[in-house]
Amino acid sequence: MYVADQTWPELGDYVAEESVAIVPLGSTEQHGPHLPLATDHLIAEGLAREAADRTGYLCTPTVNVGVSPHHRQFHGTMWVDPPAFRDYVESFTRNLAYHGIDRVVFVNAHGGNVEHLREVGRRLRDDGTIYAVEWMWDESIPELVDEAFEHNGPHGGPKETAMIQHLAPELVREEEFEAARDGGIVDVENAEHLNRHGARTFYDAVENSESGVFGDQTDATPEIGAELFDAAATQLAHLLEWLDEQRIEDLLAPAHVDPQPGSRR
Repeated sequence: MYVADQTWPELGDYVAEESVAIVPLGSTEQHGPHLPLATDHLIAEGLAREAADRTGYLCTPTVNVGVSPHHRQFHGTMWVDPPAFRDYVESFTRNLAYHGIDRVVFVNAHGGNVEHLREVGRRLRDDGTIYAVEWMWDESIPELVDEAFEHNGPHGGPKETAMIQHLAPELVREEEFEAARDGGIVDVENAEHLNRHGARTFYDAVENSESGVFGDQTDATPEIGAELFDAAATQLAHLLEWLDEQRIEDLLAPAHVDPQPGSRR
């Protein structure tokens, strides 16, 4: 169920029976010469809508711009400052709570959003407003992702390329695959300059990758993308169903381990 397609009485009927919502979030940022800036939010929205269709739970509109200043040197990248992003996400999640939702899954497809979504979830849980948890698609199927590609990559690599080949093939520039690979870092795990004496001495993607991407995109195919998409959507559906089964009292912040020290003396 997509919230923006419903009428208010229909949504009233939903919250009378259900209390779960799905919130997709991504970014609008460079993904190399072969993928669109929309990559992250297309993946997040695709998985969120698919899981909503499978389970019947409510899906909100997608947050298309995230925390992406580390890609700012590449043309077209958009971003918001972390405090603004956190406050915005927290504010509209409180809107959901006002309307009767008490548990939310942030379906996230952008690494730069992770720590901020976790912080928002903690704020909302600790004050007893709502239980909100961040979910990252590739972390739900790590073994499958690793098996699919010889040289995976965290950004613009074969896993994201395959997903967009499946979701929006018309937006993929396959003639740029080799340029993306050759201008980036193919073997991320063995790139010594990414870790100097235990420190990450860089802040922006352009400091490490001329093309803005990591991994070997030439391994990607739409067939692999379809397999990854289905597997991740299945994991998301299972998470939603598990979340729906929990008592809200068990999801919110536990009480102090000893609320009244010494009271039993």
